[in-house]
Amino acid sequence: MPIVRSSEAVTHEIHGARFVSYAGPRTGGKELCAWRSEIPAGTRAPAHTVDREEIFHLLTGELLITLDGRTEHVTAGDTVIVNAGATLAVENPADRTATSWVTTSVGLTARLADGTRITPPWAN
Repeated sequence: MPIVRSSEAVTHEIHGARFVSYAGPRTGGKELCAWRSEIPAGTRAPAHTVDREEIFHLLTGELLITLDGRTEHVTAGDTVIVNAGATLAVENPADRTATSWVTTSVGLTARLADGTRITPPWAN
C-alpha cells in the first residue's frame, strides 16, 4: 500500500508559487496526481492552457481565478473545475498565502501565451 508521508513530499517552485507533490507516478500513482499549492500574497501566475482536467480546491485564503477570460473571487472551501483546453490564470490579491489542493490525471502539460510548453514534474 503506497503511503506518502508529509516528510516525503517533494516541493517544486515556479512563477513565485510552491507545489508540494504527494501523489503521482514517482510515489505509486498510476492515473492521478495530487499536490498542495502555496500561492504567496501578491503573486500573479501567468495564464496557461491545460491539456487535462484539473480540480482545484481552495484550502485557505482567497484567490482571483480567471478561467477562459472570466474572473471569479474564490475563498476557502470553494472548488474550481478546470476543463481540458481551458486557459487558467491565478492571482492572490490578499495579504497572506493561499493554499489549495489540486488533482489531475498523470501527464498534464500546460502552454503559456507565448507558446512555451510546461511539463510540471508534480503532475508527471
